[in-house]
Amino acid sequence: MGIIVIPPQTIASTLSSVAAALAEAGFDEPRRQARRLLAAALGLSPAEMLATDGRRLTKDEERKVNAVLDSVLAREPLSRILGVRAFWGLDFVLSKDTLDPRPETETVIEAILARLPERKRGYRILDLGTGTGCLLLALLSEFPAATGIGVDRAAGAAATARDNAVRLGLADRAHFVVGDWAAAISGSFDAVVANPPYIPQDEIAGLPREVRDHDPRLALDGGADGLAAYRAIAADLPHLLRRDGVFACEIGAGQESAAAAIFADAGLVIDAVLPDLAGIPRCVVARCGSSSWAT
Repeated sequence: MGIIVIPPQTIASTLSSVAAALAEAGFDEPRRQARRLLAAALGLSPAEMLATDGRRLTKDEERKVNAVLDSVLAREPLSRILGVRAFWGLDFVLSKDTLDPRPETETVIEAILARLPERKRGYRILDLGTGTGCLLLALLSEFPAATGIGVDRAAGAAATARDNAVRLGLADRAHFVVGDWAAAISGSFDAVVANPPYIPQDEIAGLPREVRDHDPRLALDGGADGLAAYRAIAADLPHLLRRDGVFACEIGAGQESAAAAIFADAGLVIDAVLPDLAGIPRCVVARCGSSSWAT
């Protein structure tokens, strides 16, 4: 009996194999995840994947696909493997000090855009807990005359945000500093945004491995009840937000009442609590509520 030669895998057959491996490991939507994984490993767009699905992989390509698959099966997010996450149509480089931006955080961007309609106005924007800089830089991409400051407690995160600003051509309008929320910030702003840590300390160990093992704890730990950062931010808002300004902040699932109460107690008027695409209350929006605010 002769030697059986197994031909190289095609893109289509590899996609099926990767999807089967992900399904067996319990991943949701394994076919969609496999398509993303394969496109990333091969450096192809979705359209190129479809157009060349009968092409056979080279040995080097097979090794790349297997390496990425092994990392994904170990619950490392694909964005971490690639070092890049798309947010608001922009690509943001990640680092060990930054949270991996999620699609639901775009709810904060939508809230600001709906309330600051003059796109050509030179708004001043403050981003507290900036991480990759995704909130501030996405807003600056929408407001071509705006400027902004991003603050993060982690020096590595501020450096990553600064690098992202350079890559996106926004460095001349964005400045990043290291600080404890707004403690080192003066002046007033048309918009203040934040995606602070909001996971209660005792729940961090139970988070999915993709989050617990790969997002920095500093970006997750919201204190005993998950609300510590909201209290710190609320205390600073009276000297940060202009009288006609708007504040928008991401919240965790089930935190809408408690977070809104914290900001209301600080003197803000709650404008709205907005859901994300899954229908989960995700963003508290508030405005100035008294004449004691910055002008």
